Amino acid sequence: MYKGEADWSYLNQVKANPRLHIPVFGNGDIDSPEKALEYRQKYDVDGMMIGRASIGYPWIFNEIKHFFATGEKLAPPTLEARLAIARKHLDFSIEWKGDKLGILEMRRHYTNYFRGMPGFKAYRSRMVTAESYEEVVEILEEVRHAYADYSFV
Repeated sequence: MYKGEADWSYLNQVKANPRLHIPVFGNGDIDSPEKALEYRQKYDVDGMMIGRASIGYPWIFNEIKHFFATGEKLAPPTLEARLAIARKHLDFSIEWKGDKLGILEMRRHYTNYFRGMPGFKAYRSRMVTAESYEEVVEILEEVRHAYADYSFV
C-alpha cells in the first residue's frame, strides 16, 4: 500500500502545455477544505478526487464546496448526523452484501464516523465484534445516549 504523499508537482506542467486541451484533475492528500483550496490555487487543477478522507466522513464534499463558495468553514456534523449516516451506511451495506458480509464490511468504518470522541474505544470494540444488525443498532443507540451532550469541535 502506498504510504507517501501524492505528487501534484507535474500538474502545472500539464496545464501549461499548449498542445494539451484536457481537464486536469489532482488526486491524493486532500483531507480538508483549506487543503483543497490551497491545492486548487497552487496547481490550477480543473478538479480533484477525494478518496480516503471521505471514508466515514462523507461531509467533506459539502465542506469543501461551501468553503470554496464562502471562505467559511461549516460546523462539523453533529452526533445525530453521524449516527444517521452510519445507520444508513449499515442499511445499504446489508442490502447490497447481505446480512453477514454487510455487517462484516461495515466494521472498518465505525472509527471514522466517530473519530475524536473520547472514550469511544469500548463502543467501537463492541461494534466491530457485533454479529447482527440488531446488535449494531443497539450499540448505536447506546452511543446516542452516552454522548447526547457531546459536541464536535
